[in-house]
Amino acid sequence: QVQLVESGGGLVQPGGSLRLSCATSGFSLDYYAIGWFRQAPGKEREFVARIGADAENTYYADSVKGRFIISRDNAKTAVYLQMNNLTPDDTAVYYCAQSNMWSNRASDYLSWGPGTQVTVSS
Repeated sequence: QVQLVESGGGLVQPGGSLRLSCATSGFSLDYYAIGWFRQAPGKEREFVARIGADAENTYYADSVKGRFIISRDNAKTAVYLQMNNLTPDDTAVYYCAQSNMWSNRASDYLSWGPGTQVTVSS
């Protein structure tokens, strides 16, 4: 059974950092891209970052480029999202998802985690 579970969310002050983790099971991480998406209240789910199966290819939304870093450890079957210089606009539920495509579209992702809340507030 394919499972993805996010962790590491929480409350952080503007300018702070958080590291999200996505623990995976039930499939071989070696063969799938993993994406991070987020959804703020009243807004549509939006793409944040993705990483290819080989971990060499990454892609970021313009809104997080230069602040967020996606990485993966296939041996630990985990993917990470290091988030720096956070702003209140980054407040959202963050999801990781699995895809066999190189895409920003949520509809191209096969399985999703339940999400982890990130709140940026003073």
